[in-house]
Amino acid sequence: MSAPAVDADLDPARLRSWWAHRQGLDGSLAGAAPAQVLARTGWARSVGGAAPYLGLFARAGSSRAEVDAAVAAEEIHELPSARGCTYVLPAGDFALGLAVGAGAPAGELAAARKHLDVTDAEIETLNAAVLAALETAAAPLDPAALKDAVGEAVRSLGEAGRKRGVSTTLPLALGLLQSAGEIRRVPVNGRLDQQRYGYVRWTPPAAAFAEADVELARRYFAWAAPASLAHFRWFSGFTAARARAALAPLGLLPVAGADLLIPAELADPFADHRRPVEPCYTLLAGIDGVHLLHRELARLVDTADADRPVPGAKAGRVFGSDADPQCHVIVDRGRIVGFWEFDPEAGELVHSLFVPQDAALGAALARTEAFVRDDLGDARGFSLDSPKSRAPKLAALRTAMQEG
Repeated sequence: MSAPAVDADLDPARLRSWWAHRQGLDGSLAGAAPAQVLARTGWARSVGGAAPYLGLFARAGSSRAEVDAAVAAEEIHELPSARGCTYVLPAGDFALGLAVGAGAPAGELAAARKHLDVTDAEIETLNAAVLAALETAAAPLDPAALKDAVGEAVRSLGEAGRKRGVSTTLPLALGLLQSAGEIRRVPVNGRLDQQRYGYVRWTPPAAAFAEADVELARRYFAWAAPASLAHFRWFSGFTAARARAALAPLGLLPVAGADLLIPAELADPFADHRRPVEPCYTLLAGIDGVHLLHRELARLVDTADADRPVPGAKAGRVFGSDADPQCHVIVDRGRIVGFWEFDPEAGELVHSLFVPQDAALGAALARTEAFVRDDLGDARGFSLDSPKSRAPKLAALRTAMQEG
């Protein structure tokens, strides 16, 4: 017998408002610790940019010092997890993140065996050498220092390896040891938005779950519901069969009139939710969880905004055609209502708004501008982002400000 469907108003504005509420973008998490925010709203994607800082600031008002202190105390940490991608996780999810991300380095080793003649024996020897070096190190060792420390245990993979993006066997060993929780990567200067790392020995918290796939699904639908099987597959990287098996024990309820599922305990709150009358503006990274948990940008885009030009892109490229925002975004009750970027040379935030700027929006812009300028120094979207590379976007947004 199939589960009864949840009957709820599927108006897009109400749905967006609900997702924003579940993501803590309505002020409900103000003052919460970084680990609490991540446990409630989901893991924060990290690609060497400012996204984790921006997300925690928008939800809880966390300063960079508070976030960095939580990293130093191992209350939160950047780990390879879902799909083998790096996310910032709360301590309670360290073991789970490692478990669901373990397939990626194993797959990289399998490819190296096949194409680069790498053997299990040499990787085992290298693993042991890396662990021995870190056991006696007085400080974190970066890859260059580790390569020196392990000596002949690491091997060049030559031109064939360079073509495949693996110049030596060391990255293979580091990936396997990270996924096993034997070592962890720590930012050299304690910051999440600058990709300079060292490695240390580690013993992560013991796992408190019986089935990693099911636990990932349970957390995902707490963060992102209502969501579809396809949404969960995107986030997890699971095959359709594996994803269905992970969802089976959860007793998720279908949402009437939509290809969406929701946990039973959220069904009534979801049906009863009403979109707030007053706007609630937040400035977020383009890869914030409000978008990336589902990675279906159209959910957050009002029909009237779909044909807006993408700042700095080739003529004819429009917002509604992209899979991901190409700029940081301004969100109001779940709807994307503008783009923004930061110009560190001018020390100012530049933007393009889809709605008139009222006092609340002006305050949100000023608050985030001060946070980025004074706490972060810049708001890079990813590790290779720079004021030079984003110059076309900055120019387009500055023009939009002048015309607006």
